[in-house]
Amino acid sequence: MAERASSSGKAVLRIDDLQVYYGESHALQGVSLALESGVLSVVGRNGMGKTTLCNTITGLKRARSGSIRVNGREISSLEPHEIHRLGVGYVPQGRRVWPSLTVDEHLRLAASRRDANWTVERVYQTFPRLAERRNNGGAQLSGGEQQMLAISRALLSDPKLLVMDEPTEGLAPVIVSQVEQMLITLGQEGEMAILVIEQNIGVATAVSDNVAIMVNGRINRIMDAKALAADRDLQQRLLGVGRHSEEETVTPAAVAEAQEQLAEVYRIERGAGNAGQAEQPASGIYRPVTSLPNRWNVPVTAMRQAAVEKVAPQDDLKKVFAIPFSERIGRTVLVAGTFDTKGKELRFIADRLKSLGIPARTVDLSTSGKPSSVDVTAMQVASMHPFGASEVMSGDRGKSVTAMAEAFARWVEREPRLGGIISAGGSGGTTLATAGMRALPVGIPKIMVSTVAAGDVGKYVGGADIMMFHSVADVQGLNSITEQVLGNAAHAMAGMVAQLPDAQAWEEKRKLARPAVGITMFGVTTPAVQAVIKRLEADYDCLVFHATGTGGRAMESLGDSRLLAGFLDLTTTEVADMIVGGVFPADQDRFGAAIRTGLPYIGSVGALDMVNFGSRESVPDKFKSRKFVIHNPNVTLMRTTRDENRAFGEWIGARLNQMNGPVRFLLPEGGVSMLDAPGGAFHDPEADNALFEAIERTVRQTPQRRIQRVRANINDAAFVDAVIEAFQSTMPKLQRRA
Repeated sequence: MAERASSSGKAVLRIDDLQVYYGESHALQGVSLALESGVLSVVGRNGMGKTTLCNTITGLKRARSGSIRVNGREISSLEPHEIHRLGVGYVPQGRRVWPSLTVDEHLRLAASRRDANWTVERVYQTFPRLAERRNNGGAQLSGGEQQMLAISRALLSDPKLLVMDEPTEGLAPVIVSQVEQMLITLGQEGEMAILVIEQNIGVATAVSDNVAIMVNGRINRIMDAKALAADRDLQQRLLGVGRHSEEETVTPAAVAEAQEQLAEVYRIERGAGNAGQAEQPASGIYRPVTSLPNRWNVPVTAMRQAAVEKVAPQDDLKKVFAIPFSERIGRTVLVAGTFDTKGKELRFIADRLKSLGIPARTVDLSTSGKPSSVDVTAMQVASMHPFGASEVMSGDRGKSVTAMAEAFARWVEREPRLGGIISAGGSGGTTLATAGMRALPVGIPKIMVSTVAAGDVGKYVGGADIMMFHSVADVQGLNSITEQVLGNAAHAMAGMVAQLPDAQAWEEKRKLARPAVGITMFGVTTPAVQAVIKRLEADYDCLVFHATGTGGRAMESLGDSRLLAGFLDLTTTEVADMIVGGVFPADQDRFGAAIRTGLPYIGSVGALDMVNFGSRESVPDKFKSRKFVIHNPNVTLMRTTRDENRAFGEWIGARLNQMNGPVRFLLPEGGVSMLDAPGGAFHDPEADNALFEAIERTVRQTPQRRIQRVRANINDAAFVDAVIEAFQSTMPKLQRRA
């Protein structure tokens, strides 16, 4: 059994029940450990999850559940740059120095402040070799020098916790000794705690008093370093030192880490002096790699196939490339569209913006492959697709438009300093452009001049704040109508950009504002929501979203934009319409913002006793024997059944399991809506209990994720009290404003 983290003492790093997945592969399985001071080494064979542990601590990989605390603060839901600012330094496996920057440029770029414990001058004193090579580029350094530079770069952030992944890998013995001595010295000085992931058992046992052994994604044991150093049989059995252990198995972590390593193996470094550079024949053509060193105990063909099939989860990529909202705001407007067919119209918009003093960048979203004179070519955008540009430029128009829309959304997610996006086109162009607009945070202007703007635009707008302009005439050439409409759209965009705050002003405004909380409401949960708002509005900006499908998506969009401090998702009725087929359905990404951001989430089952339809005549015939309430001539409510409720609970529970932030989900035993109260038209305790039991059975409860039954109707004062208590227990303590 793995040793659990001690509950006594103030730990610099404390990890509890960490669960990390790659897709459905369970890489870290309940990892718990604590580091109070000094150095702790983590050892294990390749593929046991050590690098995954490093990436999760530093925010590069998101845990599905569990807790990571640094100096008592929970960091599992923070972005990498936020974790770094809290004093966590990282020395990644493989050094990752910039080949074109000199040693001195690396260090000056990484230096935090002049009064820090670690300065560039102290680095040069600690590593005299770097001082000698200060004007050499990263590609001109030996492996040992690159490792010194990577360590120094991390030290210059003045960390309280230093995480080092394989710091001696591939180094000459003399350099290994230097790194080992440096770790011992740093541990004794006590300026920081150090977590070392190390394959070299000699180094691991020399630099720390205790060693954690990882086996199959778990901490198998934490033992005295001297005892491990003396126990050769244990080294062979658990670590495979000296021979392959009979217990050796292929683990999910092994496959996942193998896939990541493959990218490094296949990449050919072309800089001079790089170790491991592919041999180049006289013809100047690089030889293809036909065999690979099998370090992960997985057949080479299987690894290649896994690499081909692997697509990084979208949520993970969004985390890695997420840009703070203040850094998304700028003044440059993207004029995006299909320049092969709408070039004149789009350039007219760009020219009008520039004449108004608004910088504009043209972005081509065409899929024909025709060249165009733009700032960002279609091929540049297409290359952002997970399967590459060839997936976009496939020749199949329907497939190409869908793929380019996805590529544009991914491209926009990585673009800082934007003042807005504007486009013009027909249904295809609208599909392409609005995909990128929806990826832009709420509050940054988005205008779509479209031939379809006079109809149902829900599928284009989603939960975003996109302004749809009806083009009136077709967007086909310039004439008196299109020039006026396009000109109005450009002026509207210029006006919105002009009022955008800069990054500094936005940050100052945000600090003075009340934290915003997203609250979902339906008519039958209105009393509960009104009571909650009354209790919170002095300290929080309460944003209410009507749970009609678009309301839930709008709240999710604000959450993704980091404009919310938390969720009070009391009315999840959209899930019922999604599963049964009502007119106010959620999409499959419901709860996604809470999953991606890790923001506090307090939820309930409000109005899951009903599915919404239009007029009574519009209800499908298959439901004709069901129980109905006519809300008004245009809204008909249908009572949900036990089986439907069970399906709702299982779907919601699976989504709650993916949340890594604090979660409290409340179940009102006295009914989930006004109509479900005792004596109400939809009162059905048996159906409600099927819902509650499905949620309780599906959710993996942890200290972070809890399900709570409340003996009250959702609109009763007792339930409101429970909501407020759950909210206050999960939200950060407010700093009272003057």
